Amino acid sequence: MILLRLFYEFFKVGLFAIGGGMATIPFLYDLAGRVSWFTASELTDMIAVSESTPGPIGINMATYCGFTVAGIPGAIIATVGLVTPSVIIIIVIAKLLAKFRNSAVDSVFYGLRPASVGLIAAAGVEVMKVSLLDLTNGLDDFWAIFNWKPIILAVFIFAAMKLLEKHKLHPLVYIAFSAVIGVIFKFAS
Repeated sequence: MILLRLFYEFFKVGLFAIGGGMATIPFLYDLAGRVSWFTASELTDMIAVSESTPGPIGINMATYCGFTVAGIPGAIIATVGLVTPSVIIIIVIAKLLAKFRNSAVDSVFYGLRPASVGLIAAAGVEVMKVSLLDLTNGLDDFWAIFNWKPIILAVFIFAAMKLLEKHKLHPLVYIAFSAVIGVIFKFAS
């Protein structure tokens, strides 16, 4: 029964997360609130792992979540659930584009672009809230709502990227550096 539910939930995510990848994150936050498979904090960890591994983030997230819920069968079912709507939609669109390539189809795609940007921006805001803010203590002390170590790390990485822009360092360098600093922060506290 859990495998069927995994397929169904990730099918919905795949169906409505237009733009793929980062656009799946708001739907996964919603899923975290509705089922007890993972928390918002665990989702942030899943995002970090999915960003650090090769492949599309949406696929990585579905595989990781499915694996944590139901092992290898869960990973396969969640991934297939996420991909199935895209395959169906691509087949239908390919058929329609061949027949109706006109301004109406172009208008649909024109309207989908801002929706994808909005979904990705919402995902970014959610990740920032979980990673950089601590809202558990309430809003009584303004400075206490900030997680200073991650904020300092984010500012440092951003500055390093800007300063080293001409050297064109691979993103993996920044990810590895952040992972090492995260381990140091974790054991230092």
